[in-house]
Amino acid sequence: MATEAQTWSNAQRADGVLPSDGKRAEADHPYSDEEDALNDVEVNGNWTPQEKALHEARLKAKAKRRSRKSSRNSTSESFSESGELVSDPHSPKGKAGANDRKSRAGKGRGLPKKGGAGGKGVWGAAGMVYEDEEPDVRDPNYDESAQGDTVYAKVVPEVDERELEKMVNPIVQEYFEHGDTSEVQTLLKGLNLGQHKYEFSSMAVSLSLEGKASHRELTSLLLSDLSGKVLSQSDMARAFDKILKDLPDLMLDTPEAPQMLGQFIARAIADHVLPMAFLDSYKGRVDCDHARAALDRAAVLLSMKREMVRLDNVWGVGGGLRPVKHLIREMNLLLKEYLISGDVTEAERCLRDLEVPHFHHELVYEAVVMVLESTGDRASHMIVKLLQSFWKTGLITVDQMNRGFHRVYDELPEINLDVPHAHSIMENFVDLCYQESVITKQLRDTCPSRGRKRFVSEGDGGAIKT
Repeated sequence: MATEAQTWSNAQRADGVLPSDGKRAEADHPYSDEEDALNDVEVNGNWTPQEKALHEARLKAKAKRRSRKSSRNSTSESFSESGELVSDPHSPKGKAGANDRKSRAGKGRGLPKKGGAGGKGVWGAAGMVYEDEEPDVRDPNYDESAQGDTVYAKVVPEVDERELEKMVNPIVQEYFEHGDTSEVQTLLKGLNLGQHKYEFSSMAVSLSLEGKASHRELTSLLLSDLSGKVLSQSDMARAFDKILKDLPDLMLDTPEAPQMLGQFIARAIADHVLPMAFLDSYKGRVDCDHARAALDRAAVLLSMKREMVRLDNVWGVGGGLRPVKHLIREMNLLLKEYLISGDVTEAERCLRDLEVPHFHHELVYEAVVMVLESTGDRASHMIVKLLQSFWKTGLITVDQMNRGFHRVYDELPEINLDVPHAHSIMENFVDLCYQESVITKQLRDTCPSRGRKRFVSEGDGGAIKT
């Protein structure tokens, strides 16, 4: 039995299964001691069925151990066929570097891709030249007449109806200050009023109805300059039609609105702002009494002219545009009416309507001259009362008051030629004004006084009596 086992072992050494020294080579045959014992059971190549099944199981386990050992000995990184190192995406190292910017292929320096030239909202790399793009037909600025060239233009959104009043009112109020119609045209061209363009005229007229006569004159000039340039006759007609419908509301603040609106309509027709048939289109179609009064007023003003001319004086001449002679005549008339009626309130209203606060010194001058040329004390007391009222209400300022008196002081020698007692009357009037707090003490002290030289009779030899 021992001889057969020794013969089987020699056969295994000859086949290279066992080393020649009888020891196990772990590198080539990683068998345990139990496996060697089972191998010794085989005699002359005759295996029992149990031994054969055990041998097959042992071979399968051997192949499995080899695959495990090769997997443990190899790292998570392997080399591709080209020699480049490739990381295992399932390894912990591969998962940790998933968000790393370093190249998976081991290339690059970890910088951003494309050198910062790519991505959304960037201009591209320095020196990059873009090719011309074909124009898009769906582009709102696409112009077919430009032979396919794209036209870029500034698009101004249309003004909302709720924001229209907030944008128009400052323009009109500022125009009342500077009176430059070209500035208003520039501002309106910068706004996209759209279908509400006609409402600018109606708002301007409504604001002028609440203002002064000079404001209404400026509004008529503005409508004349805008006609045909920014607004058409149809736009003007729609604007006045809207004002006629809003007359009941406008009369709450301005009771004279129907008469003023009639003057606006007459002036607009004379200036060719409204068509000639504007009044005829309302015949028999007006139910509101206020609108009918406005149209009748316009018809009367237009029928007063034999020929259709510009009604330039429908609002009068406003403020500083009036000639100096006209202002002097108006102030003289104001003072004469006051001396007759004694109504200080009416005189104050007339002076305010002249709208010349820079020329109030003329009123003071004319009033003092009237006192010097009058007889009796009634005129002086009434003029002092009038000047005192103007002084307290602030209608005449200190500067205007002083300037008016100084003008009389300078011309007193010439006035004395017509009024021999002008100096004495002036001194008494100045003292009275100072007592009523109309003028200052300094102004009273600067009043000129003529020294009285009395001559003796001829019997004294013509000597001056001292």
